[in-house]
Amino acid sequence: MATNPRLLVADEPTSALDVSVQAAVLDLFSDLQREFGFSCLFITHDLSVVEQLATSVVVLRSGRVVEQGTTARVLDAPQEDYTRRLIAAAPVPDPELQARRRSERLAG
Repeated sequence: MATNPRLLVADEPTSALDVSVQAAVLDLFSDLQREFGFSCLFITHDLSVVEQLATSVVVLRSGRVVEQGTTARVLDAPQEDYTRRLIAAAPVPDPELQARRRSERLAG
């Protein structure tokens, strides 16, 4: 932060962390963004992290943009089949909810 960047690129910064440490890192990112006013390109496969941090999202497949938009729109109402399958594959703690969610996303 010493150079006062306008953009910070973070590639999977929480991927190998347990949940409590991950939460602390995400809180730190948010605090630093508020304090220093930089944008962050946050690269991750963890959709819960995307939902928590991002205001907009770009879904890539093989390096190509498949879908982009606000986080809420892309995660709640994906337009592309690949995005629907990606969201359906994301784990949730409740197995019944996971199965229902997966079948709804794939059908819809």
